[in-house]
Amino acid sequence: MENFIAYNPVHLHFGKDVVNDLGQTVRQYGTKVLLTYGRGSVKKYGYYDQVMTQLKAAGLEVFEYAGIKPNPVVEDVGKAAALGREKGVEVIVALGGGSVIDSSKIIALSMATGMDPWEIMTYKVNPQKTIPLINILTLAATGTEMNAAAVVQNHKTGKKLGFVHPLNYPKDAFLDPQYTATVPADYTAYGIVDLIAHALEAYFGEGEPPVIDRITFAIIKDAIRWAPLLMQDLANYELRANIMLDATLALNGLTMYGKKNGDWGVHTMGHELSLLYDTAHGATLSIAYPAWLKLKKEDISARIRTLGRGVFGVNTADETIQAFADFFTSIGAPVSLKEIGLDESNRQEIIEQFHKNEVSGMHHRLSRQDHVKLVELMG
Repeated sequence: MENFIAYNPVHLHFGKDVVNDLGQTVRQYGTKVLLTYGRGSVKKYGYYDQVMTQLKAAGLEVFEYAGIKPNPVVEDVGKAAALGREKGVEVIVALGGGSVIDSSKIIALSMATGMDPWEIMTYKVNPQKTIPLINILTLAATGTEMNAAAVVQNHKTGKKLGFVHPLNYPKDAFLDPQYTATVPADYTAYGIVDLIAHALEAYFGEGEPPVIDRITFAIIKDAIRWAPLLMQDLANYELRANIMLDATLALNGLTMYGKKNGDWGVHTMGHELSLLYDTAHGATLSIAYPAWLKLKKEDISARIRTLGRGVFGVNTADETIQAFADFFTSIGAPVSLKEIGLDESNRQEIIEQFHKNEVSGMHHRLSRQDHVKLVELMG
């Protein structure tokens, strides 16, 4: 077991109608608010109105930045930060899923420091202050609501990057499972894939603390237990609550106790596919993870077998890999490139993209030969 420091300063408000406390919570941090959100679903389903009611009732002045994409782009971050500085914003409220919250973390840093968002993302500058961030989650998937990571892409440079910094932790996170009840089946499935992938990235990182492995298995097993039921009953509050909590636990630091790092090789593969084809993040992970496991089957066979026994009760690496692929398929997530409309004519482009951005993991390194093999395995 590796040495570790456990730290998570986020106040988590979880459960039905917790947003009723939003206004007074936000007011603790300031009276001028920048509300960030996506492309319209929060208005369509009434979440925007509920949030605005809370903010207005607390006497807050609200400015808005709307239209953040599902795969967030740095241009939106820069525009929102400029708006916030112009209006003297004191606190950001992010209403949405991972893309809105990730963007808002970098908006907060850029707004507070005047630093260029992409220079922040590329670690060329080191921000020393931020704007307080409150989030209201509408999609159970990324875990960003309770961690210090953010992912943003830049089409001009051809990169989709993650940025981790202690200042990225939100002050408060409001998780009402009712706010996820309108997520359609495909994005519900992609969110479940994403949370499982987060747990796997931690599991395959450096360090093998037995009790944390068992906690990680429990999170994955819980998601696998509830997922098929949820896919048949998308409005079920209790099922939404179970998956929402699983997603938060998978990436709020718990699964990393006693570990030097996670791996994140599969996420880097997924980011490149999203960058090239604007594919939903979770869909890229359900394609990439079985391929990665096949590639690493001989190198880390014992680790894969332990995973299989702990999650599925199977005994071999092959059975473990097949069980994950079968589960992803059962909830409607793709497990091959051809299922998202790609074929052999796209392979070289993907390989070159992997080469260009040096796709690899933090613990299990990937070579250029591995890139070629992985694209073949993704079919």
